[in-house]
Amino acid sequence: MVKVKRVYQPPAPQDGARFLVERLWPRGVKKESLKSDGWLKDLGASDTLRRWFAHDPGKWDAFCRRDWAELDAQKEAWHSLQEAARRGDVTLLYSARDTAHNNAVALKAYLERHLTP
Repeated sequence: MVKVKRVYQPPAPQDGARFLVERLWPRGVKKESLKSDGWLKDLGASDTLRRWFAHDPGKWDAFCRRDWAELDAQKEAWHSLQEAARRGDVTLLYSARDTAHNNAVALKAYLERHLTP
């Protein structure tokens, strides 16, 4: 199961493997205090895409299509995350305030499409 969680929320046993999936390090979070199994910054939306989207819900569908095209172009970057998800629960950590329209939500949908046989 793939879940998403704000990086500012405390870790929980049911999180499974935890991965930060932001291109930029989240404000106010010390690297030594983040309980994660890795920082997969290459899975974060590109700077250009992130700036274009600007967390505008009206652009959400287009953002997902563009983000998924970026992910399609770099399969090696998300392969280890895909394998971790096949082995057990995975939580994608993000920093955005918008809990419904963010990179981790788009990545979760992308991974779930690719986890099905």
